Amino acid sequence: MQIKLRAKKPFSLSSVIHSHGWARLSPFDYDDEKNSLEYTIHLKNGRTVHLQIEETADGVVIKSKSNLGTPEEEEITDSVTWMLALNEEFSEFYELARREPKLQHVEDKAQGRLLRSPTLFEDTVKTILTTNTAWGGTIRMTEAFVNQFGDTLPEDTSRHAFPTPNEIAKTDEETLRNDTRLGYRAPYILQLARDIVSGELDLESMKDIDLPTEDVRKKLLAIKGIGNYAAANLLMLVGHYNYLTIDSWAFKMVSHEFFGGKPISRDEVEQVFEKWGKWKGLAYWLWDWSYPAEQ
Repeated sequence: MQIKLRAKKPFSLSSVIHSHGWARLSPFDYDDEKNSLEYTIHLKNGRTVHLQIEETADGVVIKSKSNLGTPEEEEITDSVTWMLALNEEFSEFYELARREPKLQHVEDKAQGRLLRSPTLFEDTVKTILTTNTAWGGTIRMTEAFVNQFGDTLPEDTSRHAFPTPNEIAKTDEETLRNDTRLGYRAPYILQLARDIVSGELDLESMKDIDLPTEDVRKKLLAIKGIGNYAAANLLMLVGHYNYLTIDSWAFKMVSHEFFGGKPISRDEVEQVFEKWGKWKGLAYWLWDWSYPAEQ
């Protein structure tokens, strides 16, 4: 099976893959030499299918060894279009970025699209798994979560799809906390899944870009385990760039870039990027920082 999809120009699959760390989290995988992205997806009809995505002159081609029907191909088309933000338009942001030396690279590299999962449930779980832990901990917890609860790929039992809310809602806090080793995050993820299954929370509806940012943010903050940083991260993933993902790294980088290394407040971080308006989250995310991130 092959499906070809067009992307709005400019487009770079490599830039999407490396837009943040999601490509390193199961069930994603990638190959820099081949410039390809892989993902094991759970389809609505219950099938688990492995996808390989490669760049073409016009966008991407999706390859799979599975024989798929028309509804399945349509679902995969919609999912990959969303995951790679193929239809998103960044010309307004690029026009602003051309005037800023620290952002002049973004258009040439076709940066702006952030890799996201097929569902906001997956992105929310992964965001919760980034909180109060090192990146290695996030990778470990995500892999354990996927391998323990995700459906197995029939032709390769080492691969699993991301668990559905239904699969998680059937487990319990003790299993997630102690067996999967999610720690304090366990009740948050369990409650999230159960609220979705019960219909109390329609998380996927928040992917509608026409919804006001403040409405989406309010709903995200009402989810247990989602604070200001996590909400800003999720807003970026659904195409709202009005908020900054402010953490200790942000304080350090902004301090050394704009304030000579002195201690700064959250308000001062916000003020630096306020002029970017609805694009300020993306401007901050793609800024060419002069202070080495590893220090």
